[in-house]
Order: sequence, then structure tokens, then C-alpha cells
Amino acid sequence: MPKGPTRRRPRTTARLLEAARETFAERGFHGSSIEAICERAGLTRGAFYSNFRTKDELFFALFDLHARRVIDRLTRAIDELDSSDDPVRAVLTRMGTVDETERGWYLLSTEFTLYAIRHPRTGRVLAEHDRRLREEIVRLLARLFDRLGRRPTVDLDALARLTTAVHEGSLAQSLVEPDRLAPEHLAVTFLPPLIDTLSEPAPREE
Repeated sequence: MPKGPTRRRPRTTARLLEAARETFAERGFHGSSIEAICERAGLTRGAFYSNFRTKDELFFALFDLHARRVIDRLTRAIDELDSSDDPVRAVLTRMGTVDETERGWYLLSTEFTLYAIRHPRTGRVLAEHDRRLREEIVRLLARLFDRLGRRPTVDLDALARLTTAVHEGSLAQSLVEPDRLAPEHLAVTFLPPLIDTLSEPAPREE
């Protein structure tokens, strides 16, 4: 039978992750100390270091949680394609919805990305986490094309990078000018015809 500390570890990790998410949202990555995160979680520094070696490692744990939410949301949107008259726009609109949690994550991830650019070792780790997320997006893009009865004519990894860039760039502009640009506007307006251009009807099975 597992010992007490082993049984408590998932709960401790969850408390640290939630405290980190809230603290980062309030103070940013650089403004959030390990002490502040532990205080919010009601835990000691020892509890922190028994779960994470560094604040960077804590961020990457949050990254993977957020990535899972993104993939789950995109999966549900593709699952519901058959009920939409304009399936691609329906998926993009769903993915463009921005609540306070998504806004906070964008600010945090942007700050961390700039930090990673300045620190190549951290940048390599971030690139690996991005790659794993992109693999999931590629898989779902392939599924999307299949559901649409179309076949991509470009590399799906490059298309995943492009759609991510449009989403993140549009979100940045929307956060700066919320009264002039909705978060999903650029993606919903320009990606559907682009996806149509970068694909062709799939051959019918005999």
C-alpha cells in the first residue's frame, strides 16, 4: 500500500499548479517568486522542491495542462462538425473564444516566450513542448480535412504553425484593441478560404 506522502503528492502538485496559475496571472512570471506561490498554496518550499526543481519546470507543467485543454476543445469542435452549416468557421469560432483564463494564459505564455528566446536552453525545452502540442494539432487537422472530404496539399506541420501564428497574433491585437477587433475575427475571416486553397477534394473510394 502506498505511503501517506505518495498518496498526498498529486494533491500537493495540484495545489501548487493552481497557486502558480493564480500568482502568475496577478504578477507575471518574473514577478512571481517561489515563496509567493508556496504561500498561496499553503505549502512549504520543501513541498515545492519535492515536486518541481525550478519555476521554469512549474511553468511547463502548466503549459501541458493548457495544451490538453486546447486539444480537448478542438476535438469537441471537430466532433460537432456535422451539426454546422459552415464547419470550418464553427471550429475557428469555438477556438477563438477568449475568457479570463485564456487571457491570463496568453499574457503568461508571451512573457515566458520572450524569456525563452533570451535563454537558449529554456528555448529548447519550450520548443519541445510546442512540438508535442503541434503533433496533436496536426493529427486533428488531418481529421478535420477528412471530415470535410478534402486532402491537404501542404505540409500539415507548417499549416499548424501558420494557424497558431494567426490565432496568437490576432489575440494580441484584440487584447490591445478589444473594441475594434474580436479575438476570432482574423482567423474566422481568412483561414477558411486559405484552408480551401491549400487543399483539394479527396479522391472517392471505388
